[in-house]
Amino acid sequence: MLNISRSMPSTYRDVPATELATRIASAKAALGDRLMILGHHYQMEEVMVFADVAGDSFGLSQKAAASQAEIIVFCGVHFMAESADILTADHQQVILPDLNAGCSMADMADLDQVEQAWRELAEVTDTERIIPITYMNSSAALKAFVGRHGGAVCTSSNAQAVLTWALDPNREGSGDKVLFFPDQHLGRNTALELGYAAESMQLWDPSRRRGALSEAAIQDATFLLWKGHCSVHQRFTVEQVREFRSTHPQGVVVVHPECSAEVVAAADASGSTDFIIRYLGDLPYGVPVAIGTEINLVQRLAAANPDRIVVGLEDMVCPCVTMSRIDAAHLCWVLEEALDGRIRNQITVAPETAREAKTALDRMLAIV
Repeated sequence: MLNISRSMPSTYRDVPATELATRIASAKAALGDRLMILGHHYQMEEVMVFADVAGDSFGLSQKAAASQAEIIVFCGVHFMAESADILTADHQQVILPDLNAGCSMADMADLDQVEQAWRELAEVTDTERIIPITYMNSSAALKAFVGRHGGAVCTSSNAQAVLTWALDPNREGSGDKVLFFPDQHLGRNTALELGYAAESMQLWDPSRRRGALSEAAIQDATFLLWKGHCSVHQRFTVEQVREFRSTHPQGVVVVHPECSAEVVAAADASGSTDFIIRYLGDLPYGVPVAIGTEINLVQRLAAANPDRIVVGLEDMVCPCVTMSRIDAAHLCWVLEEALDGRIRNQITVAPETAREAKTALDRMLAIV
């Protein structure tokens, strides 16, 4: 649930950028060890310069849980702050600077839809055979659903291990089907990497009865992939890969596995944001690189590698709109309020939901 407090006063919008930076630094220094600021890789630079830790969503939550900080300011989106609240101790308060910072992919699967899908699946097959797997980019309610039904959470880094676990015939409680949500592309790309044929996968459309699938298609499928996607990563195309290679024949292309299977197949490598960062660092000196992921990270990597060509795979790609809602003004506001003893925009997950979601997270950690 969201512990909603008043919105940021409009006066913060009128504060010059230099003054905002000074005030953020001052509030951060005054809060000292009580505070930890987490910055997801896709955040704007005006926010990231103040992050104590930068990284992927789950890794940041783990860092928060391992810290002694009382106030955790998560510069990311709502599902990330929920995960942080699930993993942190009761005395730690997780703040999302702007409650409008959501995730369009996560919103493509809600609890009502998933429970309806589960009921419809039960009409044509034994749901004991189905292992639900939710991507980290999902609400705490969906993580809890997975926890209740013997499934696990996965990240873009460990999806192969989690799907292998789900379908392991030697594991007690395993299944022979996976319901994967909310991102169809991560599910498809991972299954293909594991050697499964495209014919073993069916796309589940939550807006239609039984996902718009026949009874035979449901029964024969190994992977039921939710019809969800990332609005940024779906913009990348095979033609963009070809165009980059025509300009830079010696260049390489690395993309996020939320891209389509065709784009992943055309690229030289694919992986999580942490993988992309490592991949770039391991390349020989001077090799041009095109990166298919959110532009704030690409621009940050380009600035950190001035000796090589680092470009976005699509020149006109927009930043993640919801990630960009966290700006210096909102960060300044929540820090100054905390300094005055007022916790704004605290994210809290109901205890039962948190317990079941943590079960799904713990299963993931036991797998990997």
